[in-house]
Amino acid sequence: MRYIITGLVLFISLNTFSQKKIRNIDTFYSAIKAITIKDTVQSDAVSQVIKAAPDIKANNWSNTVYNPYKEVKVSFPLQIKFDDSSYAAPVKRKKVVTSRYGWRRGRAHEGIDIDLITGDSLYSMFGGIVRMARYTSGHGRTVVVRHYNGLETVYAHLSKYGVKENDTVAKGQYLGKGGTSGNARGSHLHLVINYKGVPINPEYLFKFNEKNEIRNNELWVTKKWTQPVFHSSRRQSKITPLFTEAEAIASLQKKRSIYVVRPGDTLSRISRNNDVSVASICKVNRIRKTSVIKVGQKLFIEK
Repeated sequence: MRYIITGLVLFISLNTFSQKKIRNIDTFYSAIKAITIKDTVQSDAVSQVIKAAPDIKANNWSNTVYNPYKEVKVSFPLQIKFDDSSYAAPVKRKKVVTSRYGWRRGRAHEGIDIDLITGDSLYSMFGGIVRMARYTSGHGRTVVVRHYNGLETVYAHLSKYGVKENDTVAKGQYLGKGGTSGNARGSHLHLVINYKGVPINPEYLFKFNEKNEIRNNELWVTKKWTQPVFHSSRRQSKITPLFTEAEAIASLQKKRSIYVVRPGDTLSRISRNNDVSVASICKVNRIRKTSVIKVGQKLFIEK
């Protein structure tokens, strides 16, 4: 900065030499000194902010691997903290969730799908650093942003990138355009929330409403909210946020009940009426989704 100011002084001096003398040179240099001091104070403030932020690129950072945490074991329950009470909306239009986190067509759907029109702008939910901005199998054009609380948000099926890998982004910053790249069935945003490679049900952490609410500044996450097999992509699971570690530990005690099959029942109907996924019923009872169930048969329902 000093070199720039010195150059500025010389430039002004040379240009005014043949035209007009600088009458009050002391006043001029005082103004320059004030600018220098102000700039130094601002630089120090920025440096303090940078020092305060954790180095999120220090461990398991990769621009080419979607999940760089494959060798990391995550312990449950885990705690997620937020500095804000709201997130920045990833899309500006009304957030219509067309497919939820859960079991879908015999596979795990590890995020939620939000309706959009190809070309709609997408935005980062929180501040962070872009870890990936490239084409991935299934997801198509994908942007992954790592945040300072350990989460990563994934924005998939883009039609155009608006950021580069290793870019620092602010909350609400433009990331690119939505689209249908990859294995998308129609234009939508496939939004995934990962913690060290583990996909968390986004609707457990956030309310996808007009207020863009985070359910709490501190949330405890159990395995239930990281395993799509316990949820259905067709409907939102019943959500009871866990605010303390004690609540999280208490919730681990699963409640098992017995359901007696009635005339006209199917696994799909039973799952819908009991708010559990078909996959969960099959897993607990060691049956397949194609298994024939009979009237009077007893099935375990575990929540």
